[in-house]
Amino acid sequence: MLKKMRGFTLIEMLIVVAIIGILAALLIPNAMSALQKAKQKGTVKDINTIATGLMDYVTDKGVAPASGTGQLSGGDQIITDLQGFYLKVFPAKDQWGHYFYVYCQATNCGGNAFGIELPSGQDWADDDFIVGSSGRNEATTDITYNTSDPSLNLYEVTSMQDFNKEIVNWNGSVVIGPRTAAGTGT
Repeated sequence: MLKKMRGFTLIEMLIVVAIIGILAALLIPNAMSALQKAKQKGTVKDINTIATGLMDYVTDKGVAPASGTGQLSGGDQIITDLQGFYLKVFPAKDQWGHYFYVYCQATNCGGNAFGIELPSGQDWADDDFIVGSSGRNEATTDITYNTSDPSLNLYEVTSMQDFNKEIVNWNGSVVIGPRTAAGTGT
């Protein structure tokens, strides 16, 4: 005896498609946020790696390299100055694919793209350096550096727009960037 092959009905197929659609709507935003958070954490790590190399250079030479003059373009002299001895591999681009900004010495730090200014009466020194990323959107104007209350320069990551904000290390300390969970009191 031959058995008749029975397939799925249209209603059963629509229910399965609806369930898959609901699951996708719930999971895709979380996956996208997790991907951006991983890129942000990787960028912070890369910035701190460059800053550590610069601190080692300053310790050895007494001044920061004069070759840090703004946004990198790939073949910059600062990469040559640090790569090999101070950094095994210089991470020239952030995790979003944009070149880092590196400012070194008094002549370059004052014109940085992140708006970091010294308090009145203070001058930039030859051992100062700033390393930063523009974030996901390539603009360096999402955060204005606040000298009167530096804690305002750290931000909570609560939406996808927060990944557009800058991440900046000044002389070895992150001064603009995402607030860590330990710093929020939660």
